[in-house]
Amino acid sequence: MDERDRLESYYFHEQGFDTLAEAREWFEWEVPETFNIAHYVCDRWAEEKKNSVALYVAEDGEERTYTFRQLRGYANRFANYLDERGVAAGDRVAVNGTQRLQSLVAHLAAFKLGAVTVPLSVLLGTDGLRYRLDDSDSVAFVVDEGAIETFRPIRDDLDSLSVVVTNEGFDEGDETCFWDAIEGRSTEFETRATDPEDPACIIYTSGTTGQPKGAVHAHRHLLGLLPQFVSLQGHETGDDQVVRTISEWSWIMSLNQMVLPPLFYGIPVVGRPEGKFDAEAEFELVERFEVTQLNLPPTAVRMMMQVEDAGERYDLTSLQSFSTGGESAGESIIEWATTTFENAAFIEGYGSTEVGGLISDDPGFGIDHRIDHFGVPSVGHEVAILDPDTREEITEPGEIGELAVTYDGDPMLFVEYLGKPEATAEKVQDGWLLSEDLVSRDEDGYYQFHARDNDLIISSGYRFGPDEIEEALVTHEAVSEAGVIGIPHETRGEIPKAFIVLADGYEASEDLRADLQSHVKERLAKYEYPRELEFVHTLPRTSTGKIRRTELREEEGIEES
Repeated sequence: MDERDRLESYYFHEQGFDTLAEAREWFEWEVPETFNIAHYVCDRWAEEKKNSVALYVAEDGEERTYTFRQLRGYANRFANYLDERGVAAGDRVAVNGTQRLQSLVAHLAAFKLGAVTVPLSVLLGTDGLRYRLDDSDSVAFVVDEGAIETFRPIRDDLDSLSVVVTNEGFDEGDETCFWDAIEGRSTEFETRATDPEDPACIIYTSGTTGQPKGAVHAHRHLLGLLPQFVSLQGHETGDDQVVRTISEWSWIMSLNQMVLPPLFYGIPVVGRPEGKFDAEAEFELVERFEVTQLNLPPTAVRMMMQVEDAGERYDLTSLQSFSTGGESAGESIIEWATTTFENAAFIEGYGSTEVGGLISDDPGFGIDHRIDHFGVPSVGHEVAILDPDTREEITEPGEIGELAVTYDGDPMLFVEYLGKPEATAEKVQDGWLLSEDLVSRDEDGYYQFHARDNDLIISSGYRFGPDEIEEALVTHEAVSEAGVIGIPHETRGEIPKAFIVLADGYEASEDLRADLQSHVKERLAKYEYPRELEFVHTLPRTSTGKIRRTELREEEGIEES
């Protein structure tokens, strides 16, 4: 590997710094004149670590192992296929996010061409899939079997789409199986020397409000993600590391944060293509592949908590880092994780589609997890809390405001919303990227999430978010899931209303309703308890597992401001 490829800034954790402050003082963003993601996560390792594993895939009881050299060979062969089919620099290549070799290869091949990938979930319905393929003007689609029946009825609606590749041999008509596409193709392909500012991927927002927007990220985006990844790793990026995320490779915090960054450091990733989450299987994977970093959302953690005696039946001692994000993890999750994975630090982080991974705990610098907080800004990023009305910076500990990031000079931040200049201008103002998330910061610099801007509840002058109420509710044994919104009230302005999915064995009753309200009163401020509470069978969620509070408000007849 050429020494110039090492990019020394992103090995700040090897410089011997004792504190985060020292690392911040030393660190500078290092962005080469040309930068292509495929080169840095694959090509440069194919000679130096050619026999080192890049990807493990566990499926149907079988295990497949792919080295960096093999990964480059597959990516070059598929790049040659796409090139022959007319896919050119700047074209959009949609890829289903199943955790397969083919999915990863498709991204790398597109990057090599200078094309732009569009990660898409297999869980999308017909309208959602059509919208994203059409909005992105995708010319090619690498589709998984779990999405093929959703895709075929809309194929004729997509004027730009000319190449359809199926992950396996379920192709029909003018579709081509991946293995047929690469058959006989050369393993040689010269990766394009892309500018760091060239678009690399378009990731669609989860659509919690309005139509999803395509957040365009440049190749430089990967560099901006690296500091938080190092924090999540506990500063361990050696040859003994193995990373696993359970999330489909369609999201900013899965593909971009937990697949590409480990490969940048030459660390292998574990994939499991089966679509349905299997809590038992995750313990098996940790033991089988000696996983050192496991990343998953709190919803999945709660499912793993139901597996009996997992800590006794599986060898989980390899795990060094147990990270989560997307929603706040409560005390029950933290206690279970640190007990079950006895050698692992519990780490919570924050990121978004437009931003990437921005804030997290950092045990490598002694910044351990603090209950109800999600850490401190990662090295390199300039973060502030702004008054939502005046845009003045808030410096007082405990004061709630909007999280914002200095836009210029930060390689991680998105370029624009595809085809939506007005929405981009609303997102980036006066040099700040505005997150729309309301947070506070304590006296030690730890950040706490309170609400999305439109989720904030203002009751009798008190401002608070729904997350802490939801977390208080799910600590009750009768509650499986909880969603909370603010609803109009004649005298208080708003009051919290909770929607409760009961755990097995419990039935709705007035006594239980009163008990749950008292349960929250005992744990939170009196003005935060849900004055209204409704028992429901399910809660509406986005494809990433977040509660769709917008839909709850719609069901209550509340218009979005």
